Amino acid sequence: MATWTIANLERDIATGGVQVAHWRVTESETVGDDTFTASSYGTVGFTPDADADGFVAYDDLTESTVLAWVHESVDQDATEAALTANIEAQKNPVSANGMPW
Repeated sequence: MATWTIANLERDIATGGVQVAHWRVTESETVGDDTFTASSYGTVGFTPDADADGFVAYDDLTESTVLAWVHESVDQDATEAALTANIEAQKNPVSANGMPW
């Protein structure tokens, strides 16, 4: 299962409006003694309007509120599918590096 988090927020100090949310999603799977991990990082920009209905100032935010905003802009299913594919590729590699000596 993927875990979504907010890594950082950029805001307008005067209004408390969030202008950029930095997000991270990580998925891992343990098979035997091996743990395979994949992650993705991105940003979503916003144009906050302190006079608009539904405006939430910085001091009143929760991570779940900001994640809901992020999920409105980021294809959550596609992002998580890419992480799952990455882990499958790690578990079943088709190429390798190294030297025979």
